[in-house]
Amino acid sequence: MEETNLTRINKYLSEIGYCSRRAADKLIEEGRVKINGEVPPMGTKIAPNDEVSVDGKVVSRTEEEHVYLAFNKPVGIVCTTDTGVEKDNIIDYINYPRRIFPIGRLDKASEGLIFLTSDGDIVNKILRARNNHEKEYIVKVNKPITRDFLSGMGNGVAILDKVTKKCVIKQMNKFEFKIILTQGLNRQIRRMCEHFYFRVEKLKRVRIMNIKLDLAEGKWRNLSKKELKEIDRLVVDSAKTFD
Repeated sequence: MEETNLTRINKYLSEIGYCSRRAADKLIEEGRVKINGEVPPMGTKIAPNDEVSVDGKVVSRTEEEHVYLAFNKPVGIVCTTDTGVEKDNIIDYINYPRRIFPIGRLDKASEGLIFLTSDGDIVNKILRARNNHEKEYIVKVNKPITRDFLSGMGNGVAILDKVTKKCVIKQMNKFEFKIILTQGLNRQIRRMCEHFYFRVEKLKRVRIMNIKLDLAEGKWRNLSKKELKEIDRLVVDSAKTFD
């Protein structure tokens, strides 16, 4: 079998729209994926005629076009596909007729713009920070904003054993600021604020790359072909697929 005809199992699961590559790795680690009836080790490659199953159900490519959605997530909704564990999950809330999953996440206490898709492979393009994909937020904190706070936030903050990248930050009023990040560390803005003894009271994402939030709370829409073309241009330096 030629190596060019083989595909890593995690990449295959993302390409067919079953889940993101990261989620696929978790499924493989948990032994929930089988190739021709056998549980494979991580990194296994499959051939075109191999049968792949997840939780005992065979999965395969679909001829349907992939779905790309923009959604205004309300506070209280959790960005997980694990519908059996979290009752307030994003998948049940949207109730889309096809299998989709979020690209990235917003904390349960946060709100605003998030993408969902059936194209697991595009997740890698959009989430990789080295491609400088901008995400813009409006944040309200619990006490008056100071110059030192703005300067410190913008120049990088020591959290999670690393220093955040420098970022654009602008005060909007006494308690609110706008911030543009190119990273996606866990609870990044909240941790950055806590470093300076500020507490986030409201956090809303209003833009991802070229897509601005233009939806009422709890509503979703399909991304247009023009928007998708621009996203593709912005992530052209990021390999969509790699072994």
